[in-house]
Amino acid sequence: MVDPYVTYHDSYIESEWWILKQLWDRGLLYRGYKVTMHCPRCSSQRLILAAALADQVLGHNKYAVIRTVKGADLVGVRYARLFDGVPAPGDVPDLGAAYRVIADEIVSLEDGTGIVHIAPAYGDLEVGKRAGLPTLFSVDLKGEVMPELSKFAGRFFKDADPLIIADLNQRGLLLRSERVTHSYPFCWRCNAPLLYYAKSSWYIKTTAVKDRLIWANNQINWYPTHIKGGRFGNWLENNIDWALSRERYWGTPLPIWQCESCGGQECIGSVAELKQKAESSRQPVEWDKLDLHRPYIDEVEWECARCGGTMRRLPEVLDCWFDSGAMPVAQWHYPFENKDRFTDQYPADFICEAIDQTRGRFYSLHALSVLLFDQPCYKNCVVLGHILDSAGQKMSKSKGNVVDPWEVLNAYGADALRWYLYTGTPLGNPYRFGADQVVEVLRRFLLTLWNTYSFFVTYANLDIAAWKREMGPGIMLSADHPLTSSLEPLDRWVLSELTALVGAVNKGLDAYDVAGAARAIERFVDDLSNWYVRRSRRRFWSKAGFSRKSDLEKRAAYGTLYTCLVTLSKLLAPFMPFVAEEMYRNLVRSVDAAAPESVHLCDFPEANAAFLDEKLMEETRLVMRTVSLGRAARSKANLRVRLPLARVVVKVKTAEEQAALERLADQVMDELNVKALEFAEDEARLLSYTVKPVLNLLGPKYGKRLPAIGAALEKADAAQVAAWRHAGKPVALDLEGETVTLLPEEVLVQTGDREGFAVAEEGGYLVGVDTRLTAELTREGFAREVVRYIQDMRKAAGFEITDNIVSYLEGGPGLREALEAHGAYVRQETLSRELHQEAAPAGAHAQTVEIEGESVTLGVVRSRQ
Repeated sequence: MVDPYVTYHDSYIESEWWILKQLWDRGLLYRGYKVTMHCPRCSSQRLILAAALADQVLGHNKYAVIRTVKGADLVGVRYARLFDGVPAPGDVPDLGAAYRVIADEIVSLEDGTGIVHIAPAYGDLEVGKRAGLPTLFSVDLKGEVMPELSKFAGRFFKDADPLIIADLNQRGLLLRSERVTHSYPFCWRCNAPLLYYAKSSWYIKTTAVKDRLIWANNQINWYPTHIKGGRFGNWLENNIDWALSRERYWGTPLPIWQCESCGGQECIGSVAELKQKAESSRQPVEWDKLDLHRPYIDEVEWECARCGGTMRRLPEVLDCWFDSGAMPVAQWHYPFENKDRFTDQYPADFICEAIDQTRGRFYSLHALSVLLFDQPCYKNCVVLGHILDSAGQKMSKSKGNVVDPWEVLNAYGADALRWYLYTGTPLGNPYRFGADQVVEVLRRFLLTLWNTYSFFVTYANLDIAAWKREMGPGIMLSADHPLTSSLEPLDRWVLSELTALVGAVNKGLDAYDVAGAARAIERFVDDLSNWYVRRSRRRFWSKAGFSRKSDLEKRAAYGTLYTCLVTLSKLLAPFMPFVAEEMYRNLVRSVDAAAPESVHLCDFPEANAAFLDEKLMEETRLVMRTVSLGRAARSKANLRVRLPLARVVVKVKTAEEQAALERLADQVMDELNVKALEFAEDEARLLSYTVKPVLNLLGPKYGKRLPAIGAALEKADAAQVAAWRHAGKPVALDLEGETVTLLPEEVLVQTGDREGFAVAEEGGYLVGVDTRLTAELTREGFAREVVRYIQDMRKAAGFEITDNIVSYLEGGPGLREALEAHGAYVRQETLSRELHQEAAPAGAHAQTVEIEGESVTLGVVRSRQ
């Protein structure tokens, strides 16, 4: 990797020191307390209470109210403390500010007494800061009560609880002792109870630039967009100062030195400045060997300019998120060198991490950029959701629901996993992950893509010599390619769809919509496989030589599919790098040694407007919709697709749509296996109607006349009544010489398929297939089933697609009649040199199947001719 950033390099550390020096000089670094969850084991009369809680605490009618005051009247009142707190070593707090009543909104009337004792050192630090309270302690970092509280000194803070309760009771200070069940943090390593503890920490005063942080966030494009004003925006609105230092050994050393005598402090912003300061060092420093990490940096000392004492580095190191936030600056050792490189690459075009980084890397980069340069650090931010288990739970070793990534990678490959992560859920949402989702990616997309690619390779290898001789590497189609003028409508359609896809993927990636771009590729691959390739198979199997000028249809099919697959390999390169590389090297590098060595070295595709034909795309979508409805109608009547039907009747919405289907009628007829395509002017040709009165509306209105109205509706033209009803018009009936007018909602219209048709309807489109079968249609359907079974047997026997065979068929009259009428078709489709209506010889690949209720035994052998 060229120019990686490594946070432990001295050059990186020096840039971080420079950042801190800028903040120090501007008064944005200060020392204070920070409450953290600390594991002690791995390195605790008269009453005043809220009136609304008196009954709950003391019991109804079990107390007397001496006086009622407003809470505001108690603010500032001093009280006799139960125990004395202990200042931190070296800290001289103002005890006059302690042990007094304050008001804060953290207190509620939901439980307790409405009056709360707070301990700033153990979790209430922000409340204490707001009220100006000193930070006092009673428990040390080992979790033991401090010596100053002699009655309980040395006891673990949880073990001291019963002793403290007993002491308060003995002193008459305890009203009631009870257990309260609530959530409590425990150490993830040893399961010991954690202790909230205020530790001294260095802070960056980010609150001083809160408005600029919010302003800079508004300049960033967030994906998904709701993060900007939501999770991240809320975090900035409620910004608190950044606790910068950590009490660890390893890490970037805090560059602050302090005098042991007078307490004076200095922040060092560079190695050069450190050298200048350390000229008065009592111990010589080998600067050419100096490592800026501990313990070496801690050996650098110098004489305090104020009192002559010794300046020593404070022991803390920096928060690792500061290391992360400093990356744009520190990776180039800015400002000490590479100023131009830093300027050229700042701010970054985009950053991408999971959603939890809104308070981690996203924030640390953003905060330091605003503090240093008053601008955003990145222009775009892509936010990912977390990967959960299949039940939606966070993965955890303790729960046993962790998925071993290597098992998934070894079983299904990296590309399948990557594709699932791109398409499995909208950007920013959590993923419910399980191996079955990756299997679905393999089944639905990857195998479809690979089978389409394999189809091309299989047939291309049959014609490879002629291909190279006639076309060489120049088979990628373009507007001025010789084949372009010979393209079939199917070719022009798929190339138009490819052009639209390239535009959609570029647009999606430009907008950081990875899921949208990937899903567009999925849709195209499905159409390429299940429409273009399936409808073009015969063209690839043409017996004419590939190089014959008259065989333009076959050459156009090769050029079209090749163009689609090569373009797909380039579009897929950033999504599925390994599959894309395999496709590219075989499709391109094997025939063109001058092409870029890798797909990842190619230019990303750009849309070729010359191939875009939106009208043809719209018309083909209409064909697909018609075919889909036609298949649904066949399925409704249990008519298998291989059984030819006499006709399909279609009702469309406009004359333009009818004209489009007439132009592309061969596609509709071939896909639905029908002999004719006809059009219906209205629904009545395909649907039958039954009209009835709506009894609950007409009964109260007409009473005894209701039966006569029902009879009149039965005699009326049901199709005409239905048309009036659908148009929202009233229905006029002749009732014994009297005209009765029914409102549209008073007439119930029921539809059914007209006799002889199976009909499917969607969105105003109707498609009906003629369900009446003739003997000729049945014979042709029988022959098509024979072809299917023989083709399956060829594969099972391991024959090559070019192998000629001899077929043996045994059956009843249905088989004989089918072969008499369509034997030539069976021979051509199956490459059978001979069809023998007799038992297959020994060693033949044989199978007995049922066709049209007739048992048929089939056998195939490879032809010796």
